[in-house]
Amino acid sequence: MELKRVVVTGLGAITPIGNSVDEFWGNLIAGKSGAAPITHFDATNFKTRFACEVKNFNPELYIDKKEVKRLDPFAQYALAAADEAMKNSGIDVNAVNPDKAGVIWGSGIGGISSMEEEMGDYIKGGRIPKFGPFFIPKMISDIAAGHISMKYGFRGPNFTTVSACASSTNALIDAFMYIRLGKADIIISGGSEASIYESGVGGFSSMRAISTRNEEPERASRPFDKDRDGFVIGEGGVCIILEEYEHAKKRGAKIYCEVAGGGLSADAYHLTAPHPEGLGAARVMLNAIEDAEITPEDLDYVNVHGTSTPLGDVAELKAIIKVFGEHAYKLSISSTKSMTGHLLGAAGAIESLACIKAIQFGIVPPTINLENRDPEIDPNLDLTPNVKKVRPIKYALSNTFGFGGHNASVIFKKLD
Repeated sequence: MELKRVVVTGLGAITPIGNSVDEFWGNLIAGKSGAAPITHFDATNFKTRFACEVKNFNPELYIDKKEVKRLDPFAQYALAAADEAMKNSGIDVNAVNPDKAGVIWGSGIGGISSMEEEMGDYIKGGRIPKFGPFFIPKMISDIAAGHISMKYGFRGPNFTTVSACASSTNALIDAFMYIRLGKADIIISGGSEASIYESGVGGFSSMRAISTRNEEPERASRPFDKDRDGFVIGEGGVCIILEEYEHAKKRGAKIYCEVAGGGLSADAYHLTAPHPEGLGAARVMLNAIEDAEITPEDLDYVNVHGTSTPLGDVAELKAIIKVFGEHAYKLSISSTKSMTGHLLGAAGAIESLACIKAIQFGIVPPTINLENRDPEIDPNLDLTPNVKKVRPIKYALSNTFGFGGHNASVIFKKLD
């Protein structure tokens, strides 16, 4: 069968560096860090006392006041990002076929704060089995997709992908596939996460996965730097509306770019560590390139997973050299986690947004805090240190890798 073309027609963002797409992009290319001391809870006794929190967020701008209390923050971020994206897209919900409009969302953890609060009340209450009626609907990871579909009356495919930090890239690829196969005309996709709470920060801290640079949090996320000591946990929600090309063209939509292809793979190696030679990472990039029916030499920009962990950064760059060969030295590479922190299940969505805007404006966002390159990293790779780079971008690739060895890559293309 002839596959449909899929394009991006709407964008929305609630992030640690801005609560709109324009604010996010402006701060991203300016190299602004979203890291600061934690305010969501008292972190005094924690080894890590900072994170990339969403700031000045008022859910009542997007959600009815009565509904806010029934929603975990991760779902609030999802609805807020979808609100901006739908307005940005110009979609008239009364003029589309609701049975061919869906929502496919990504979240690796879901309502962890709601779980914390309910279990805390249960234990403090002398183990009396009393829980709130909205406990389960607030906690479950799929609920954000459900709320978005109810708000817009979209009755097509509706689910949430859960693959740790690859979750929202998986969601975008699934949305891409459904439209490509003619199963949907429009899909609201993306991801959200809100895990900056005691159990989230404490859990990652006990794994020694997150940075402890408490004295200078804005310099803590430092991918590829020899002094990196772990990632910085982030939160937020990003919405990307995918639409069948002819459907978008017929309604006169603004088209940001095309989705060219997606790839999936597994490391099948370790619970949390990447394969040291980046075999799964190399395979997923090759799968995405093959799906897009392009060659490695066609790529201009790679937004790497680049978490700022000692093992992950080196393995991913080894994989890039394995996949791209000599062309690896012509690529622009950057890790926007250096500014946004690691949004966990929403990482793929926020980094796909960075790729889409990079294509739109011909600007590669920087990797900030890269002061002393790790000697294990090839010195000839262009990691876009500290300052944005202006260059034409036709194809951009976003990598996301999750605990359990889940790998997902998506390629965006400037529309011909």
